[in-house]
Amino acid sequence: MNDLPGAVKLPIEVTEIMAMLPHRYPFLLVDRVIEFVPNQRVLAVKNVTVNEPCFTGHFPGHPVMPGVLVIEAMAQASGILTQLSNGIERGQNQLYYLVRVDKARFSRTVVPGDQLLLEVKQKRLIRRMGLYECRALVGEREVASAEILCAAPEAGA
Repeated sequence: MNDLPGAVKLPIEVTEIMAMLPHRYPFLLVDRVIEFVPNQRVLAVKNVTVNEPCFTGHFPGHPVMPGVLVIEAMAQASGILTQLSNGIERGQNQLYYLVRVDKARFSRTVVPGDQLLLEVKQKRLIRRMGLYECRALVGEREVASAEILCAAPEAGA
């Protein structure tokens, strides 16, 4: 727990995350933030449960979390890193869009009961865009990784 004045208090729970991100069920894919270093790194958690809508069709009898949702979870964690680093007041969130995904790799399936650890490192910020190095882990084992570029929309867009 961080007790410095103006510092982010950890963990950050889902209600606070909802104040930073526009996503809602079933597309809010971050449940908690457990580590944060401004402009550098965030570690977030996604609890994967069998009652999520994607598992009814992906795949019946053998539920597997779609890789695109793992990427989306990493992108949402990237957005949280940006929001927290910018010190934006809760409820005054800046919208960011996923612009590009590079070097995506999947090394293990993610199944109900897994707890995804979403590790995001900020590589650089350029004007209204942020480049992030992301990893998703189950326990200590990496299950996916990617470089993600997010951008704020142009004014008036």
